[in-house]
Amino acid sequence: MPTFQYEAMDNTGLEIKETIEAPSEAEAQEKIREKGFFVTRIQEKGRTRKKADAKKKPARRKGGSFTIGGVRPKQLCTFTRQLSTLQDAGLPILRSLRILEGQSKPGPLKNSLNGVIEDIEGGSTLSEAMAKQPKAFDNLYVNMVKAGEAGGALEVILQRLAEFKERAQSLKRKVQGAMIYPVAVVTVATLIVGFIMYYIIPKFKKIFDDFGTELPGMTKALINASDIVVNYFYLGPAIPIGLYLMIKIIKKNKTGAYIVDRISLKLPLLGKILEKTVVARTCRTLGTLIASGVPILEGLIIARDTAGNAVFYRAFDNIYAAIREGESMAIPLREARIVDDMVVNMVDVGEETGALDVMLYKVADVYDEEVSVLVEGLINLLEPLMVVILGLIVGFIVIALFMPLIKLLNDLS
Repeated sequence: MPTFQYEAMDNTGLEIKETIEAPSEAEAQEKIREKGFFVTRIQEKGRTRKKADAKKKPARRKGGSFTIGGVRPKQLCTFTRQLSTLQDAGLPILRSLRILEGQSKPGPLKNSLNGVIEDIEGGSTLSEAMAKQPKAFDNLYVNMVKAGEAGGALEVILQRLAEFKERAQSLKRKVQGAMIYPVAVVTVATLIVGFIMYYIIPKFKKIFDDFGTELPGMTKALINASDIVVNYFYLGPAIPIGLYLMIKIIKKNKTGAYIVDRISLKLPLLGKILEKTVVARTCRTLGTLIASGVPILEGLIIARDTAGNAVFYRAFDNIYAAIREGESMAIPLREARIVDDMVVNMVDVGEETGALDVMLYKVADVYDEEVSVLVEGLINLLEPLMVVILGLIVGFIVIALFMPLIKLLNDLS
């Protein structure tokens, strides 16, 4: 049975060098993990270090595999938490990155870590290296790491980053999970009604034409709707795609984006969900940045960019300009009218007491909870509404088809 030499860390961060027997490297790593150790390096005994290094280095130096898109939020969340743990254990940053790069699967994150490691080896700081990898690390991430480096508390900043990412992912999963059921029901119902209109109604139309009977108004309306579906079926997917593209084009213009986002905030119930989601995200972002030591003006710019809404973008610009002129944050925030008075008052208290980051965290927590309640309420409202609408559609189709048949039976009798 092969013997493997390994280096690992225990729960206290103490480095351990031992050997273990196992049929394969994977099983050896599993056995080491069962002991409660974190593997940092493993190699089969008998292989020379030169061969092992020759096997490892090309994978990182060649720039990685070809990938499309950026790093998935969940993957970045896990990486941040693991990097925070390694830094808390006292490992040098370069070694921590090599460990995480080694255990990453081929993809955008592995490629980005390759670039970060090479830049750090070339003399760059961690934040400078991460700034060159925008597919993995955004402005928020880079600036928080930069603040951690300046304050000598990188492990604390990484913990905050990990918590921030995890909370954002948790809220996103709640909203997406809640919307799966209504979206699935609407999709299936649309397909069934489309099938009836495209295949079933034309067959009944042929029967009615053969008998030459006068059709009721409901039946005529149903047949006309079926003719539209049969003749212009391609408009079904084309209309929503066209509307989506039109909105995207309009939002390329600043004024157009402002109008579209303003209308979206005014939508019944959906507008409230969108508004509270943006407030929760921006408050948590700004609170995390301030707590990490990022200057308030720089934090406002980053929070503004994470809003994803032109109305909030413009409001943050006004707040930024007001603070530069020496005003407090609460006054322009009240004038913007994008948040409730509760948020304005909490920000005002936070500025007076010097605990603005704490107050912003509390606002984000409250709004996260309100978003969850609103989404749940929306689902509870949609379920009976969908049943009623589908019942009306099916009832209309059944009545419209059977009215001429009943008349035909009466004529024949």
